[in-house]
Amino acid sequence: MATDNTSLSLEKIVPQADDFLPLLGTDYVELYVGNAKQAAHYYQAAWGFQPLAYRGLETGSKKTVSYVLQQDKIRLVLTSPLEQDGPINAHINRHGDGVKTVALLVDDATRSWEETTRRGAQSFLAPETMEDADGKVVISGIHTYGETIHMFVERSAYKGVFMPGFREWKTSYAPPSAGLKYIDHMVGNVGWNEMNKWCEFYAKVMGFAQLISFDDKDISTEYTALMSKVMSNGNGRIKFPINEPAEGRKKSQIEEYIDFYNGAGVQHIALATDNIIETVTTLCNNGVEFLYVPVSYYDTILERVGKIDEDLAPLKELGILIDRDEEGYLLQIFTKPVLDRPTMFFEIIQRKGAQSFGKGNFKALFEAIEREQENRGTL
Repeated sequence: MATDNTSLSLEKIVPQADDFLPLLGTDYVELYVGNAKQAAHYYQAAWGFQPLAYRGLETGSKKTVSYVLQQDKIRLVLTSPLEQDGPINAHINRHGDGVKTVALLVDDATRSWEETTRRGAQSFLAPETMEDADGKVVISGIHTYGETIHMFVERSAYKGVFMPGFREWKTSYAPPSAGLKYIDHMVGNVGWNEMNKWCEFYAKVMGFAQLISFDDKDISTEYTALMSKVMSNGNGRIKFPINEPAEGRKKSQIEEYIDFYNGAGVQHIALATDNIIETVTTLCNNGVEFLYVPVSYYDTILERVGKIDEDLAPLKELGILIDRDEEGYLLQIFTKPVLDRPTMFFEIIQRKGAQSFGKGNFKALFEAIEREQENRGTL
């Protein structure tokens, strides 16, 4: 998998990160889902992902089925059980559909496992080599927050479609891309007073450094609040904000997530685009629903962020948020939860130099989320 192109400027601001692995990028994200065939159709039709690979009964997999989809540098693996009981069934029963695996591309999966477990990580999978006629892939894995795991994937000696055990997924249904390029960051929600624990885990076990932090004064409204720290590896290709609840008058989105997910997990995946107006227009036309932002947000936005390249009218029409830092500005928008449980959602982001995470938009974003919580009766 080709790595994303966000690292050069970040190298200047996370020099304290110890890139002993090192991490080359996100290889894939695996979701455990109740019906992988139908979920795959959703991500094709609504999000513009393309069919890539398949593993199931026809390939000799008797217990699980997986569909692999790709859009530019983003790979999703959707996995369902083919038997009653078992760990995947238990995961879906407890959490609903959700992210199980965040797989990281490395040069040496064996060394990555040895280094992280030596530093205190709990092993999920000792190094394992899988081979077929197209070469070999070495994988290993460690546990992180909740039931989420990180897999280390070494695939430099493999020329196949995805990895051994999969075959090319051929279908006549291939909707056009929505213009999504790569994973910008992935956000984890953890329980009360657990943020520092997991930030220390990423620092000690994986060599990450803290890129930025937000407290309840930064991320709060009249009713709810949360705390967040952004951890990054040294080259900036992997960025994991970690959120925990903070005291507020009502139940925050983090508490709502943890209640419905039944524990810590991946809250949202931020997907980068080079043209957010075109991408969001396509996604809206495909049925993806985004949070509503009041038009009053745009009355003074240019006074706050200054000159931007885009015409404000389509940004206002689509509800796209704008923020600026010392490096430039960014455009971002957030979907409503894409699952029946109010857990996982997506962010679409276009960076025009900015390396921050939209601090200036927090109040508008959280008020939008609170409106949805109120509709659900969970605020």
